[in-house]
Amino acid sequence: MKRNRRMRILIEGSRDIPKKLAQEIENNHSLEIIMKPQGALTMIKMRETAKKTLFYLGEVLVTECKVKVKDQVGIGIVIGMEEDLAYQLAVIDAAFKADLSELNKWIQLLEEEERRIEASKRLDAAVIQKTKVNFETMDV
Repeated sequence: MKRNRRMRILIEGSRDIPKKLAQEIENNHSLEIIMKPQGALTMIKMRETAKKTLFYLGEVLVTECKVKVKDQVGIGIVIGMEEDLAYQLAVIDAAFKADLSELNKWIQLLEEEERRIEASKRLDAAVIQKTKVNFETMDV
């Protein structure tokens, strides 16, 4: 499972999942905190559609953290001040880089959570679709 997909699932899904996975690594392996969770500002890049040029839309507050598990550095970055989640994401990222034995059961758990997230998004889209106005029929 690619890192981008994994992080999206962990951030959008239930907060219990990253907490559980990080706790499992803490219980079974030694880890070193390289950078404690801390706030930072990062620039948001956007692409202008007409000329296809990049520009900076503005800044966003993020929480970032770095940890090391078995000589592998993991990074956790999340929008807003969410120190616990940033730490958990860093631990999970390091665990995937270190290719720990726990990963085998994690993949299935993450795929199930991804299906739950997608079902929730479809339900939200269906609710929004019900409120959509067809302006062509209002002309009659």
